[in-house]
Amino acid sequence: MQPIFKDLLVLELASVLAGPSVGQFFAELGARVLKVENAATHGDVTRSWKLGSEPAQTDTPAYFCAANWGKTSLALNLTEPQQLQQLYTLVRQADVVIASYKPGDAERLQVDYETLQRMNPRLVYGHITGYGPEDARAGYDAVVQAESGFMYLNGEPDGPPVKMPVALMDILTAHQLKEGLLVALLQRERTGQGQLVEVSLLQAAVSALANQATNYLVAGQEPQRMGSEHPNIVPYGSVYTCRCGKQLVLAIGDDRQFRRLCAILGAEGMADDPKYKTNYARVQHRQEVNGRLRQLIAQQERESLLRQLHTRHVPAGAVHTIPEVFELPQAQQLLLHHPNSKPGLRQVAFRLQGQQELELSPPPTYTNGGAEGASGLRC
Repeated sequence: MQPIFKDLLVLELASVLAGPSVGQFFAELGARVLKVENAATHGDVTRSWKLGSEPAQTDTPAYFCAANWGKTSLALNLTEPQQLQQLYTLVRQADVVIASYKPGDAERLQVDYETLQRMNPRLVYGHITGYGPEDARAGYDAVVQAESGFMYLNGEPDGPPVKMPVALMDILTAHQLKEGLLVALLQRERTGQGQLVEVSLLQAAVSALANQATNYLVAGQEPQRMGSEHPNIVPYGSVYTCRCGKQLVLAIGDDRQFRRLCAILGAEGMADDPKYKTNYARVQHRQEVNGRLRQLIAQQERESLLRQLHTRHVPAGAVHTIPEVFELPQAQQLLLHHPNSKPGLRQVAFRLQGQQELELSPPPTYTNGGAEGASGLRC
C-alpha cells in the first residue's frame, strides 16, 4: 500500500512543539514536509533548548528532535522580498500550511491565510495561536497550564499547583489541529476548496478538562487538587507501595473489580462492608479505603501481586521510570531509527491495516537547509 499522504506537500511555518508535532505526523504518513525556519533567528528556537549534558554546538538537541523527524529544513527571512517570493513559489505547490504566529504577525509578514489562499485556492491552512485570533498574546504551554486550570488541579492536596512534566497543552493543541486539518482535507476532496483551520492552546486545553469540567458544570462541585486520586472513582489512580519498595497504581472501575481485588488481597469481607461495597460508598469513605488497601498491599511483592491482578482482570500497573517505559515492547514499537541518529519517537501511535511504517530521515540540521532545501519539489 502506498503511503497515505505520498503526494502531499506540507509547509511548516511553525516552531517549538505543537505545530512541528503536526508536521512530523504528516511526515510519518508519507507527506513531504518542508520546515521553513526563520533565518533571522537562526531557526526554530528549540534548536537552542539544550540539556546540560548535550554538546553546546549541536543544533539538533533532544527537544528539537521530539517533533522534527522526516523533514527538510529551509531557512528563509520572510522580511526579505526575494525570500518571501521563494516561499510563495512553494505555496502555489503546497497542500497544507502549518503556522503558529501571534495574531497579526502572519498578516504583517504577508503569509496569512487570505494572502496565501489567493495564490492557491486548494490550500488548507492550519493556524495555532495562544488564545484565538482576537487576543494578541503569545501562547506558552506553562502559562496555559495555569490559566486553563490544569496546574491548579495538579499536585497534592496540601501542596502548591504543579506544572505537568510535559508540554501537554501543546500536545493537546497538536491533536486538535491534526483533526481539523484532516477534516479540511476530506472536505477539499468533496469541494475542491481549501480552508482555514484555527486552534488555540487555551481552547484545546479547556476542551480537555473532561469530567473535571462537568463535575463543576453539571454537579456544581469545584474540582480541587487530589494528588493521584480520582474525584468520581475509588480506588482509581491511587499509588501504593509494596513490601519490596516498588509502587503500583490501581484503576478500579466497577464493583466487580473491587471484589476481585479484595479476594486477591485476602480481604473478602471488605467487599461486603456497606462502607466499601459500592463505588458511591467508597467515594464517601475514600480515606478508609485507601488506608486499608495500603496496609494490605504493603504485605505483597509487586511483581507477584501484579500477575495475580492481571490474571483476574483487575486494572493495575507498575509505576515505571522512563528507562523502564522504553523496555516495554509497545514502547519499542514507537521508536524511530536511522543509522546516523539516535532513536526518535513517533507521533503516530495508530496502525492502518496493510500500511507499512516509513523509514524517516533524522531531524534536519539548520545548516542542511538553505535554498537547496526546496530542490526536488514538484512544479
